[in-house]
Amino acid sequence: MEHVILDGGSLTLEAVGHVVYNHIPVSLSAEARERVRRCRIEVENIVGDGHTVYGINTGFGALKNKRIPREKLRQLQRNLIASHSTGVGDYFPIEVVRATMLLRANSLAGGHSGIRLETLETLLAMLNKGVHPAVPQQGSVGASGDLAPISHLMLVLCRDPEEDRDEDSGRVIIKQNLDRDNLRRVTVSGKQAMKDAGVERVTLDAKEGLALNNGTNVMTAVAVLACIEARKLMDWSTGIFGCSLESLRGVSAAYFARIHELRRHDGQSEVARRVRETTQGSKLIDSRPGEVQDSYSLRCFPQVAGSTLATLDWVCSIVKNECNAVTDNPLIFPDEERKFYSGGNFHGEPIALACDFLKIAMAELGNIAERRIFRLLTEHCNNGLPSVLSPNPGLQSGLMLMQYTAAALVSENKTLAHPASVDSVPTGGNIEDHVSMGTIAARHLRLVIENVRRVLAIELICACQALDLRLKLDDDFAGMSPENAFGAGTLRHYQSLRQAGVRYWERDRVAYPDIERAVQLLEKEPDA
Repeated sequence: MEHVILDGGSLTLEAVGHVVYNHIPVSLSAEARERVRRCRIEVENIVGDGHTVYGINTGFGALKNKRIPREKLRQLQRNLIASHSTGVGDYFPIEVVRATMLLRANSLAGGHSGIRLETLETLLAMLNKGVHPAVPQQGSVGASGDLAPISHLMLVLCRDPEEDRDEDSGRVIIKQNLDRDNLRRVTVSGKQAMKDAGVERVTLDAKEGLALNNGTNVMTAVAVLACIEARKLMDWSTGIFGCSLESLRGVSAAYFARIHELRRHDGQSEVARRVRETTQGSKLIDSRPGEVQDSYSLRCFPQVAGSTLATLDWVCSIVKNECNAVTDNPLIFPDEERKFYSGGNFHGEPIALACDFLKIAMAELGNIAERRIFRLLTEHCNNGLPSVLSPNPGLQSGLMLMQYTAAALVSENKTLAHPASVDSVPTGGNIEDHVSMGTIAARHLRLVIENVRRVLAIELICACQALDLRLKLDDDFAGMSPENAFGAGTLRHYQSLRQAGVRYWERDRVAYPDIERAVQLLEKEPDA
């Protein structure tokens, strides 16, 4: 993908990923440009005719009945952006900011918001030239969209028509360094950053401030990136499960295709198919004569992970729809006899519920993985492997504490998985008397996914240690090589971890670098 053209209705999650991570350039389609122009004419007609329309010549929220004189309309829109920039907390990562800018532009490209074409093109110029506003993560209740965080973003785009000062132009991230212990960012004023990038800031006109900051684009941006990361983890999880299943000398009967066909859930059948494919050719599977079935954390993996996969598929469809939605208010319909309609498309309930559902489903993927980690490390549960997966348990603690870390992570996920959408605190003088908390749900989803990635990384380390111990200590497999003993998919995952620098644990060593290497591996796409 070399270029993304926005038309307001056909943006895909894949395209968002390319723009966010690969900095693919973005432009508007000719049809979108024409729609934006036509819609803007209707705003200018309202201003010229003097009719009262919310958001064009009135105050906002609880101040909706305050009529604003024509000569103050530009200041009204800038005041909206400035006064609503109330976010607190750490800044969103740059990838979330990029996704937000893209989604806001795509929504405006629908041609129902009344934005001027030059303002929309300024937003795209910022995106294409890498001007990334510093956007605090906290402060949105997800009702009139993501008012506070998007306002921080738009401070950089627009100048104050009366007094354009550096300190009032927001902040822009010019450098972001990630390391194990902290997240360091260097920022400059938005005014300076736009000058350095050669992008002219705009003076907002009637309706434009509200068109810019009234939408669900922050929560949706976080949700899109969460879906992308969740999809990668789903792909990794089956291969990692295969490593655990083989190292525990599991029973293959539980993955027989017809069992899953009878349950009539596509996700479950798909996961079972992937398990069969991963373990194909394994000498370790079905190697305990007389054993009829395994524990639930092994035998029920398709039922659990399949439910997570089905949930992810549903959430991705919701998020894709929201990526192409027009979510501000009021909306303008140039082809209708009545041109302006006030509604509630800014309400974040679709994304709030979707994120809450997915964080529960992803937490379950981590929960069942932690049970397998425990089983691998526990002598009376791991079918003949040494305790804590150490060649010399007692003198050595082996991988014991990795299970403690996994336990802490899944416990934290249980608190994060509490649904944010069931809460509502009225705002806006009780005009906004039900809110979604969708941005909180999305932020918590992202944290759950990060924790699940760490749990799966620990499982992969433990499972590969167990696989090595089978070949070194188990008389049934003495002298076998990984290539001869492991299933095709299991071998790929085993080799990926070893190539990432996580070695066999011959003796105790500092553990956290191995976890970090495994986490970094799982941030990539798994080998096919």
